[in-house]
Amino acid sequence: MDDQRLELIIGQLLRAGVLLAAAVVLAGGSLYLAQSPHGRVNYHTFVTGPESIRTVGAITRSAAQLNSGSLMQFGLLLLIATPVARVMMAVVGFALERDWLYVVVSLIVLAVLLASLARAI
Repeated sequence: MDDQRLELIIGQLLRAGVLLAAAVVLAGGSLYLAQSPHGRVNYHTFVTGPESIRTVGAITRSAAQLNSGSLMQFGLLLLIATPVARVMMAVVGFALERDWLYVVVSLIVLAVLLASLARAI
């Protein structure tokens, strides 16, 4: 695999990830507006969201049941996962090219990304 092909694949991966995330968020937002078209938000007091949109597992389960808030959150999770998938693809591509220095650097970047995501969960 040459550098140009790897860049093309990574570009397509990023484009697909962003478009998929946008479509899921748009579907969740549309469903939310359809379910509560006249809902009013009280901005004077802070109210946390329901438990179904606080953890990855709960978001996934609730999004599978077409909960509008969870669908929007799931779309954001897809958006966050897109650059992680990009780095994973770079590791695979560099390994196929046998460019071990870039494999190591990409693995370090991947470890930092995953560690920061693990702290956020």
